[in-house]
Amino acid sequence: MSDHVLVEILPLGNSSGIPVPHYQTEHSAGVDLYAAVEVDLLIGPGQWKLVPTGIAVAIPEGYEGQVRPRSGLALKHGIGMLNGPGTIDADYRGEIGIILFNFSDRPFTINRGDRIAQLIFAKLAKASFSVVSGLAETRRGSGGFGHTGVK
Repeated sequence: MSDHVLVEILPLGNSSGIPVPHYQTEHSAGVDLYAAVEVDLLIGPGQWKLVPTGIAVAIPEGYEGQVRPRSGLALKHGIGMLNGPGTIDADYRGEIGIILFNFSDRPFTINRGDRIAQLIFAKLAKASFSVVSGLAETRRGSGGFGHTGVK
C-alpha cells in the first residue's frame, strides 16, 4: 500500500456538474482532470488552447502536482500538452488550467466534462548548490542528445 497525501481541493464557480478528480482504478498513478468549459471548445490543427478544470488545490509543502497528458487523447486524436508535464507548486492557489495542443491535421472538440489530463503528486527534494571549479569525470562525460545512437 502506498502513502497518501491529503490535498485540499476547492471546486470553483465553473465546476458545476464536473466530477471531483479521483483515481479510476486501484493502481492508477494519477487522477483525471476534467474540462470545465462553458461551451464546446474547438482546437484546430496546430493550435493550442488553455482549458479550465474548475478546481484549485492546496498541495502540501514538500510535494508538487505533475500535470501530464492522457495517452488515449494522444494516440486516438493527436492531442497533447505544450508544457507536459506541467508543475503545480505547493503555494499556487489558482485554477488549474491545461494547455492542450492539437498535433493532428483535424480539428478536435473539447466538451464539458471530458477527461483532458492527469494529475500526479510527487515528493520533492530541494537542492543546495555548491559552485566548483570542475566536475567529477564519468564515462559518459558531456555526451548528450543521442550520443549513443539508435541501435
